[in-house]
Amino acid sequence: MELKLSIAIDGPAGAGKSTIAKILANKFNLMYINTGAMYRAVTLKAMEKNISYENIEELLKLIDTMEMHFEHDDLFLNNENINEQICMPVISNNVSNYAAVSEVREKLVTLQRRMSYKYNVVMDGRDIGTVVLKDAPIKFYLTASPETRAKRRYEELSDKGIDVNYEELLNDIIRRDYIDSHREVNPLTKAEDAIEIDSSELTIDEVIDKMSIFVKEYLECKVKI
Repeated sequence: MELKLSIAIDGPAGAGKSTIAKILANKFNLMYINTGAMYRAVTLKAMEKNISYENIEELLKLIDTMEMHFEHDDLFLNNENINEQICMPVISNNVSNYAAVSEVREKLVTLQRRMSYKYNVVMDGRDIGTVVLKDAPIKFYLTASPETRAKRRYEELSDKGIDVNYEELLNDIIRRDYIDSHREVNPLTKAEDAIEIDSSELTIDEVIDKMSIFVKEYLECKVKI
């Protein structure tokens, strides 16, 4: 694909953004940038070094030592694949606090935008369409009920042999929704020009089919121009 294309996918925790974004990236030969994974990486390293999300000075110093890049959908931090580590429940339970720090977001947003200037990308997160890629020609807001998202997360972790409790996952998702939508800096919200898709009753393939219609229409229109 020669045309420059940026696709933004926003939505609450557990809505399936990463899974959908990966498939969409492969389908249209885009680079997939998982912004949530980048915040999880910061959370992982900060917790390893006992740096609180309130200790902004130390957090920023830490981020300056972190070199992140993606290879085949996996996040590498200082040349180490950390995908398994950042998916653990303890990271999920703490990432919203670190992601809410405005100085942290500013640093990571700068990195994310640089990627979008160089490549055709699909990027998912909480504020992609509203902040990171405000000028993206295609924006989606992917959501699902808290119960559906908790069930999916439960099945995902159980399949990996991780012992989890559904009610705890549900309560955590509800708590994260509140934090993400009420944080002072760049709260989770649907961009005015975003296409909303509720995946509660849809399969992954059905979501991809819906999104693909809009992507193809955009590409065909640009070719005609």
